[in-house]
Amino acid sequence: MTYYFEDIEIGETAELGTHLFTEEDILSFARRFDPQRFHVDPVAAKDSLFGGLCASGWHTASVWMRLMVRHQAALAARSGSEAFAHQARLGASPGFRQLKWLKPVYPGDTIAYRSTITEKVELDSRPGWGLVCTLAEGFNQKGEPVISFVGQVFVERRSPRK
Repeated sequence: MTYYFEDIEIGETAELGTHLFTEEDILSFARRFDPQRFHVDPVAAKDSLFGGLCASGWHTASVWMRLMVRHQAALAARSGSEAFAHQARLGASPGFRQLKWLKPVYPGDTIAYRSTITEKVELDSRPGWGLVCTLAEGFNQKGEPVISFVGQVFVERRSPRK
């Protein structure tokens, strides 16, 4: 369920789920979207800075997005059709900032993803909307951070700001 801008609280955290990165998944994604040698060639990857095949950072970010969408859909399904009809609309995202790929993700790594509300911005230019900022993070099975970024999305207000 998407809450209205007024209902969202800074500090709210959503655990989005986990993803196991397999060699097959890493190779498939990289061949299509990021064909650098350390993502597509296990032999050549051994001589790279990473010492072995690793997932594209874009792959780790894409999995975060898939899990976020799945999380939102699960919340909407649990809220029921009547509540769904009254939920706030999400607007476009004006982008993200501070993207950091902190550690390589190797085949066999399981990454746990979460999202935490960090900021709400009142918008004079868009009285029916607010801007919500979230810290998106992923942690490997050792608890080490592997990715983080700040995402932004417009969220409908219950009452337009005057």
